[in-house]
This record gives sequence, C-alpha cells and structure tokens, in this order.
Amino acid sequence: MTRSEKGSIEKYFRKEAPKEVRSAIEKAGKDDILNPSYPYDERMKRKDYEQEMELLQIELVKMQSWVKETDHRVAIIFEGRDAAGKGGTIKRFRENLNPRGARNVALSKPSDTERSQWYFQRYIPHLPAAGEIVFFDRSWYNRGVVENVFGFCETDERERFFRQVLPLETGLVNDGIKLFKFWLNVGRAEQLNRFLARETDPLKQWKLSPIDVAGLSKWDEYTQSISETLTRSHSDHCPWTIVRSDDKKRARLAAIRTVLHALDYDEKDKKAIGKNDPLICGGPEIWEA
Repeated sequence: MTRSEKGSIEKYFRKEAPKEVRSAIEKAGKDDILNPSYPYDERMKRKDYEQEMELLQIELVKMQSWVKETDHRVAIIFEGRDAAGKGGTIKRFRENLNPRGARNVALSKPSDTERSQWYFQRYIPHLPAAGEIVFFDRSWYNRGVVENVFGFCETDERERFFRQVLPLETGLVNDGIKLFKFWLNVGRAEQLNRFLARETDPLKQWKLSPIDVAGLSKWDEYTQSISETLTRSHSDHCPWTIVRSDDKKRARLAAIRTVLHALDYDEKDKKAIGKNDPLICGGPEIWEA
C-alpha cells in the first residue's frame, strides 16, 4: 500500500460502507461473527481449534509421505474475495510439510508476453510433478471474477475461458492429478473488518493493494461474477467446495479435512480427521453473496 492509499479503507468505512455493515463492525465483540446468516454466533474457541488442528497436522504429514512414495500429484486451488483467508489456510496446510514437495503458487499480473499467450499457458508449468502438492493462491479463475469486475478482459475472452476451463480440468483429472477447488466465502462486514485491521498493522499492510481498495465499492459486481463462475465451472468431475470463512478457524479445519478425506493415504486415521460441518463446508448450494 502506497502512502497516498493509506487511510483509504478507513475512509471507505466511514463514508461509503453500507449502514448495516458499519453497524455490524461497530457493535461486534471480540469473538462475535459479523455475518448474520453465518450458522454460528461466535468464533471457535482457540483451545478446541488447536487440539483439532494438531491431529490434522499429523494426518497431513502422513498424506504427504504417501504422495511422495506413490508419485501422486495433488493440485489445490484457493479462490475467494480479497481477505477471505486464502493465504492463512494455505499456511496451515503447509506449516509441517516438507517444502520441497509442497509448493505455493501465487502469480502476479501477467506480463505483456503472457498476455499474448493462450490464457492458461502461464499456469501449466506450475502444475505438480510426481510426488508434489501444489497450492494455488488464486488461479486461472481470475478471468472469471477479478478480470471481469475490473474490465481486464473482453467478453469474448471470458466466454472462451468458460468453454475451455472444465475440459482442461477434466483432462488434468483424467491424467491422474488430484484436483481440489476451494471457494472461501466471506461476508461483507467481515471482509471490511479484516481490511481495517490490515491497514493499521504495519506487518500486514503489504497484503493490501489498489485492487483491494477499489474492489470495496464493487461488492455487487463481484457477487454476480462469482455466482456465474461457480455455476459455469462446477461439475461432478471437477467440483467446487465452498467453505464459509467468516470464522477462519473453522474454515481452515474444513479445508484440510476435505483434502484428507478425499485421499486414500497409508495409515489414515478417520477418527483423528473428524467429520466436516455441512453448514460450513459443502457444494455451491451453500455459497451466498
């Protein structure tokens, strides 16, 4: 965030944010959930979260060993509005994994050369090789949502993307890649509250970008693009998993459980993994604006 942009989030909060969003933020207690439609009123207790996460970390290490020994390939896509918790969730996936076999991919905006190429081309080299797990912190779905909201692509380019994305992903799956697509679904008040916290924290200000600031007033445009993208790129073969992320702790546990349940790795402890909460984690039917 540049000097000229500092204070932009606070200014939006005071002068432009919908009244109900400001009210939810101003009245909330420390552990309150800001989204009125979220299935729980309070965030998960840290003690319970840490106990469950410790068990899942052990399972993740087992899973990675299995991936390496069997030459499997795992690709995990994380999408969502800004501040939905993508980076934090990926961090919890990777914190005890061997970094040599668990890569994070977060591509910057395309170069002039990349813009002249087939849209998916710059992502292909980052797909997993044998024995690898790759985490995509945003992915080719930028074209479906962000590029559309900000006019970075033409209508025909986006339509071409939708025609090609499911055949491409189906090809990856048919070739043996274990593909997971997560959409982290965060409410409007919670998103803005996280932005406000980032703006005042010198250790987190780097997470804010001009796109983040400009996107605050484009909630409805994002909503329309997200809804269309989830509808047009969901299939039985390459499904979206929606994780409601107003509570980061529940969201992280849900995403990890989803991957662990789906992979048949050695010495798998289903009891340790636990069951996923269908109110927090499910298909596109639980997504909401």
